[in-house]
Amino acid sequence: MTPTLDQMLVFVILLVSLLLFVWGRWRYDLVALTALLLVFIAGLIPADQVFLGLGHPAVITVAAVLVLSRGLLNAGVVDILSRYLARVGSRPTLQVATLTGIVMLCSGFMNNVGALALLMPVAIWMSRQSGRSPSLLLMPLAFGSLLGGLVTLIGTPPNIIIALYRVETGRPPFGMFDFTLVGGGTAVIGLLFIALLGWRLTPRREGRRAPEELFEIEDYISEVIVPETSKFVGQTIFHLTSGMGSETEVTVVGLIRGGRHIPAPSWYEVVHAGDILMVEADSEDLKTFIDDAELLLAECKGDCSATLGSDDIRLMEAVITPDSPLPDQTATGLHLRRNFGVNLLAIARRGRRLERRLGRTEFIIGDILLLQGSDESLQGFLKTFKCLPLAERGLRIGQPRKVVLALSIFVSAMALSAMNLLPVQITFTGAAVIMVLVNLVPLKEIYESIDWPVIVLLGAMFPLGHALESTGGARLIAEKLLLFSGYMSPMATLAVMMVGTMLLSNVVNNAAAAVLMAPIAITLAEGMAVSADPFMMAVAVGASCAFLTPVGHQSNALVMAPGGYRFGDYWYPGLPLSILVTLTAIPLIMFFWPMIPV
Repeated sequence: MTPTLDQMLVFVILLVSLLLFVWGRWRYDLVALTALLLVFIAGLIPADQVFLGLGHPAVITVAAVLVLSRGLLNAGVVDILSRYLARVGSRPTLQVATLTGIVMLCSGFMNNVGALALLMPVAIWMSRQSGRSPSLLLMPLAFGSLLGGLVTLIGTPPNIIIALYRVETGRPPFGMFDFTLVGGGTAVIGLLFIALLGWRLTPRREGRRAPEELFEIEDYISEVIVPETSKFVGQTIFHLTSGMGSETEVTVVGLIRGGRHIPAPSWYEVVHAGDILMVEADSEDLKTFIDDAELLLAECKGDCSATLGSDDIRLMEAVITPDSPLPDQTATGLHLRRNFGVNLLAIARRGRRLERRLGRTEFIIGDILLLQGSDESLQGFLKTFKCLPLAERGLRIGQPRKVVLALSIFVSAMALSAMNLLPVQITFTGAAVIMVLVNLVPLKEIYESIDWPVIVLLGAMFPLGHALESTGGARLIAEKLLLFSGYMSPMATLAVMMVGTMLLSNVVNNAAAAVLMAPIAITLAEGMAVSADPFMMAVAVGASCAFLTPVGHQSNALVMAPGGYRFGDYWYPGLPLSILVTLTAIPLIMFFWPMIPV
């Protein structure tokens, strides 16, 4: 079959979109919307269908599940599970197994990124208590959150998408636990691998020598002012830094004097009153340096009465997550102190020196910020900017009445969906509304809890997937696969579908991978004259198993900076885990969802 002009157009648009997804210069929802508009301009979809995807049942269900996840978090359901982790002990195998098992359990019934975000500080705390690098726990924790999503319909957006695509085959959508037989078995095998071997394959990014450090982190870049009262006025930078003692490591990487920036000043540069020094040091050495040299943090000059680490004002380290609105903004532009009561004291950025003043440095995903403020102002900052605290914190233990209420609402919704008494999108939307009415999710948190870029991505990708199908593009790809299937067993054909989806999900959003591959799976099944269920299950598993890159899933990106990982580190445990998932899931699919002739 020769590709038609319409097919070539949709292939080009999708290929360019995939390249832009991988490049990451523009956020994926903007890329998807642009592709959607191009498909309309090319005449591949009519005007009245351009935005129908936003009302797709899968989109509504994903939004409702995110609200339900917030309700469970607010009630303290996961906190109660986390409370007992301190009793696990210090053996790494037991720690990995317990943490990964709990995040799997939570991810099966709530947003996996939310479950990971809650347990991640616990993992860092446990690493500190055991004297080991958090890199051994964080990547297994992220992979566990992905595997847990395989277990139920609402565990991950690809499952919801695949369930509703099944309607196009003339059969009812997959139910709540239709994924459990395959996904549950795959998750258990994955858990055993991670607990027994996977964590050993994770590259060890060792923390600092001091046991007080929570995780390995590049030194902070901070700005300090030399006041007239400092005893080092008139002395050289060499005397300033060498006078701290051998245990304090501080490097002066820049000098600002009279509006002039001097990068890498000489050791023999004389320090003047009013100089601003850009210093590189960790949080403990920074405090020692400021106290001993009688210096002032630039952020606290004039209108900040609290000192570093005072009783009323405390420090917090926080990482900028992929969902945060902070990237591309600056502390000066946001007026953090005036608007939020928070001082930005320093920024840690792995492998990169800051080229601008601290307040004018644009934030990026993965930056770790040293913040100063009251408990209330710091919590407000974390909530507003969706940052994750990385210092030790006490777990919020839920109130028993709220926990029971939240679980009752959630379990009832699952039961109604599992018994097919109501469509899944109606059931979970109703449950989300009830959680709002009983104040488990305050009104102001409804829209905050929804991952709007993912919602827009889904709303744009469904019409794109329809265009791929209506132009015959999906059939063309399926026909090419059919040519190869003549030389392969059905199991091998299924494996090709799963591996292809898995590779795609490592470079694009997993929901987008499911939307693109589902029509191909259905068309391939039609060409083989067999049930589409096994192929759709293969797509569901493949879309949720992005273990090879930090960009494949938000969970992977979230642990990159705190764990000190590099881009290639994910391959070490991720590749064998991907192979194991394929070898496990394919036989399970063939057994529970056989290729029945139709």
